[in-house]
Amino acid sequence: MYFRQILHADLGCASYLIADQGCASVVDPKWEIADYLEAAAEARAEIRHVLETHYHADHVSGRCRLIAATGATARVPNGPGDRGVAEGDVIRVGDLELLALASPGHRPEHLAYAVRERGTVSLLLSGDSLMVGDVARPDLAVDAQEGAAAMWHTLQRLMAVGDHVELWPAHVGGSLCASRSASAATSSTIGAERRSNQLLSVRDPVAFTAQLSRSIPARPPKVAHVVALNVDGAADPGPVHELDVDALGQVLGEGVCVVDIRDPASFDAGHLDGSLNLPAGGRGLGIRAGWAAGTEESIVLVAASIDAGHQGAELLRAAGVWELTGVSVADPSAWSDAGLVVRTAKALPPDDVMPRIENNALTLVDVRDRAEWSEGHIEGSCLLPLSELRDGRGGALALEPPIAVVCASGVRAAVAASILRRRGHRPVWRVNGGVEQLASLGVPLARAQP
Repeated sequence: MYFRQILHADLGCASYLIADQGCASVVDPKWEIADYLEAAAEARAEIRHVLETHYHADHVSGRCRLIAATGATARVPNGPGDRGVAEGDVIRVGDLELLALASPGHRPEHLAYAVRERGTVSLLLSGDSLMVGDVARPDLAVDAQEGAAAMWHTLQRLMAVGDHVELWPAHVGGSLCASRSASAATSSTIGAERRSNQLLSVRDPVAFTAQLSRSIPARPPKVAHVVALNVDGAADPGPVHELDVDALGQVLGEGVCVVDIRDPASFDAGHLDGSLNLPAGGRGLGIRAGWAAGTEESIVLVAASIDAGHQGAELLRAAGVWELTGVSVADPSAWSDAGLVVRTAKALPPDDVMPRIENNALTLVDVRDRAEWSEGHIEGSCLLPLSELRDGRGGALALEPPIAVVCASGVRAAVAASILRRRGHRPVWRVNGGVEQLASLGVPLARAQP
């Protein structure tokens, strides 16, 4: 057996290529498909089937792209004809068997796959049901309590495959499909999860349902849009146009949203008026773009290079952000020469923020998640989670200027500060560093519920 896990770091997604006797199947493919073609070549196998454990809500599947490239057959939960897979169906991969197990909870159609070798289960591809250190959130397709009740029964079934079985989930740490915070580890065993996964220790189904249904993280953006793309199968929308300064000026006049994916310091040194700063290089670029840009706004990506712009475009498309007008290279001097409005911004170091807080000389806006806030926040700060701030087209919020924006490390603060500026707030500064750095300087933390 050849088995390879393939990760999508930006979205916290995991997918798999499994091969035997020259035959291969891919499970839960990400949008970019080159890794699967490479893995199949390495395994000297032909990709025959592309399987989905469920219709994902946070990222667009590369199923159609992969089928177009390989001629493989799609196998999807409850699909039409011979494309459909249901409880008890077996997909053969050489001498291996992938047994479909109905596993609702995250979504009603959800399947897991038990991989059998000579009749013995060795691997469990659990999709978005059982994760390493966590279980999937239950609220994206049905009422949270209904989903949580179904998840309890699913977990009892999956745990029964045996403690020796390796666990390989479809999401890892950083995914919004986790109910709390999945581990950074990308695999486990059923036995290890039985011993260490806190949610699995809740034996009573009523208590489990109550606990899971109240621990709901921020909702991924564009859920209905992404699910619809995955049900129908998302075809490749084609290349993203490259825009020079003249073309950029023309589309700016048409009211596009400019998403600048350079690092915050470069953005602060010179950016287009009204643009949003979503730094690439960390995690969640596509998710944050879905939160920050208007639902139907067309987007122009500004990057340090054309290659970086195209890479960013693929990350946005993977998260269902498809309204891309083009990509352009950042060039503040050329922008100014062309008559485009260029702005600068300011970052405050923590030791500059502290005296301003003590003198009530700024409004400190904390854009971390509510759970992070509850664990400790700067006394007197305002909670405005990035996932709830939404796009910058609305009116100004009731915030007294000047405004400083803080998060855990500085990236979300850069995003939120640019959104607030787009909504008309001035001045808005981002805080270099985060809440813990401020606390280390003596700023008191409060731990009461928000």
